Amino acid sequence: MTAPLPEAYELGSLPFLGATIHLDSHPLIPRTETEFWVEQCINSLRDRPAPLRVADLFAGSGCIGIAVLLHLPAAQVTFGEIEKRHLTTIHKNIRENGIDPTRARIVQSDVWSAMSGTFDVILANPPYLSEARIARVEASVLEHEPEEALFAEDDGFAFIEKTIAGLPTHMAPDGVCYIEHEPEHSRRIALAAQALGYSATVHKDQYGTERYSVILKA
Repeated sequence: MTAPLPEAYELGSLPFLGATIHLDSHPLIPRTETEFWVEQCINSLRDRPAPLRVADLFAGSGCIGIAVLLHLPAAQVTFGEIEKRHLTTIHKNIRENGIDPTRARIVQSDVWSAMSGTFDVILANPPYLSEARIARVEASVLEHEPEEALFAEDDGFAFIEKTIAGLPTHMAPDGVCYIEHEPEHSRRIALAAQALGYSATVHKDQYGTERYSVILKA
């Protein structure tokens, strides 16, 4: 039986922290858990001086970076996304939300491969589901959402590890990294960050589940 198309794809867009996020290229559909931590992040950055150099890794629709641009006038965002078809969607979302395009840079990048320079804020929602989770994922998600945005090798940790490995090169000394993950990744993130001279603090989402970690220079 064919699973129904997700409602967000049927509608073509959905709201995300005051932005309208178009989903023309069928990127990963933004989740409310992601919206929750991005709002926490934005609130913590309001007093940061301009310019605020932000990286949105694994950008997909661009929802995270677009919310940052919408709510933080000091922000300049570089969107990194490996799938070429999603780059057009990010451009559209910037345009349709009335954001000055000179505040955004969009690059086709495999994690850090095309991300040049350093950033004050690094925001990452990488693929982090393990193959063992397939049985628990809804059929409509498996059939219609991009598999490459959902699953990762090494029990879902592969892209998380690559993100953390790039921090010494790409995060400013007083920078911060927010990364979304599964609860079972919390300990590994803390250890990977510690090995590079950083500290990681895990935070729960609105449902009480460990959902994201904040990484700072120790």
